[in-house]
Amino acid sequence: MKVGIMGGTFDPIHIGHMLAAESARDAYGLDEVWFMPSHIPPHKEDAGVTGLMRLEMTAEAIAGHPSFRTLDWEVKRGGVSYTVDTVRELRNTYPEHDFSFIIGADMVAYLPKWDRITELAGMLTFIGVNRPGTNLSVEALPDFLQTAVVTAEMPMIEISSTMIRNRAAAGSSIRYMVPDRVYDYIVRSGIYGIQP
Repeated sequence: MKVGIMGGTFDPIHIGHMLAAESARDAYGLDEVWFMPSHIPPHKEDAGVTGLMRLEMTAEAIAGHPSFRTLDWEVKRGGVSYTVDTVRELRNTYPEHDFSFIIGADMVAYLPKWDRITELAGMLTFIGVNRPGTNLSVEALPDFLQTAVVTAEMPMIEISSTMIRNRAAAGSSIRYMVPDRVYDYIVRSGIYGIQP
């Protein structure tokens, strides 16, 4: 089975994440995409809400999509979430699967700084999905990464989790920037400054 891993903080998960996952699935014939919220990402500050809440929002977002699943490994493991550790565990658990890791174009340029990237690049393919305002240049990567990165196009949409949190904190609407079920979860939970 061909499986795309969609990692991230998902604080909160939004329609840009969903479009990226669906675009990668469609472009490369992935059988499934597994959404994997990180516990503590190594390259960002701690998330604004708990790992369990981000996992629950992710489950709400993908509900009803026959090819999308959630993966709770990093949230359950705790600590800083290093992709290489999780991918090694995935390959040991599912040796018959062919894994890809879906990332935004902004993260493609950052790949050389990922922890143990040489080992990670030997275990899977990265699918870099274009994002607004980002020049996705695989040729600028070191040679060993150029062969490990493929690209996919997605509709241009300028939404980020940071923008959503800032809008919510300012009292502005975030409706339709996140899937309806995620919006309902946020309102019901009173997170990001939105009260039920």
